[in-house]
Amino acid sequence: MHAQVLRALGGPDYLELRDIPKPEVRPGTVLIRIAAASVNPIDAKIMSGLPSGLPIGPDLPAVLGADLAGTVEEVGAGVLDFSSGDEVYGCAGGVKGLGGTLAEYIVADARLLAPKPSTLSLHEAAALPLVTITAWEGLERGEILASDHVLIHGGVGGVGHVAVQLAKAAGARVATTIASPEAAAVARRLGAEETINFHDESVTAYVDRLTAGRGFDLIFDTVGGDNLRASFEAAADEGRIATTNAIITQDLSPLHAKALSFYVIFMLLPLLHRGLGGDRYARILRSAAALVDAGKLRPLLDHSHFTLAKAGDAFRRLGSRKALGKVVVDIS
Repeated sequence: MHAQVLRALGGPDYLELRDIPKPEVRPGTVLIRIAAASVNPIDAKIMSGLPSGLPIGPDLPAVLGADLAGTVEEVGAGVLDFSSGDEVYGCAGGVKGLGGTLAEYIVADARLLAPKPSTLSLHEAAALPLVTITAWEGLERGEILASDHVLIHGGVGGVGHVAVQLAKAAGARVATTIASPEAAAVARRLGAEETINFHDESVTAYVDRLTAGRGFDLIFDTVGGDNLRASFEAAADEGRIATTNAIITQDLSPLHAKALSFYVIFMLLPLLHRGLGGDRYARILRSAAALVDAGKLRPLLDHSHFTLAKAGDAFRRLGSRKALGKVVVDIS
């Protein structure tokens, strides 16, 4: 089969299109012919040798890529939920011990997969798994309520654009940070009732404007790092904060002063530690597919188009920060 193989760490220049052996199905797995795969910042970080301190990258040379949508071709022993010909989607590879999705085929743990939404193409469905699972876990662990005033940092990013829609579907009042008037318009189409241009407005100013100084009940920080300070400041007393990036040295006294609850979302854990509740990802993706088919969730897709042979350019597009929406690679 054809695959993009990373021969050394350092970036997309080290990707090489090769013919490699087609993987063989094992008990508990399915063989999938991949139609499309999306690229994510974590894929780019693994490609560059980051994140430091988190040994999650596969041994080189390796096929990267976590997200996929495709068609089941063969089912391993013990798999009861799928049959040959089923169209599926999932986040199922690209880390240590697993194959990647920038290839024509993958053998994937069946517990990480779900039937794709019937109203989406395979190209569209490939944009959703990693970001949807991450957004779902952030809001679920943050115990979102319909009565919550929710702040989502990065509301038109990969995880953020899904989190805005999920929070809206949960009945919450949704505010989000954005970087431009164009992004604000997109965020409002996704369901955000309030937008905050973080270049122009301080945390104190938008907390006063939107919450009368009270703060937000739930904050989902898809930026993290230094931005966590803004989240601590913007939270209401006894508020909840979930983040996708807690790699920072930070004074936690603001958490104590407000009695905040704090959650770290690292959705790759079940891929790295098989058996660590990976079946819940199938549950999330099945529930998300129902929301998609009910018209409550849609992927935001960048206008770019890439084939497997041009996967390096997909990563360059992602790294340019000019993409608005998920970058998808068509495999077949």
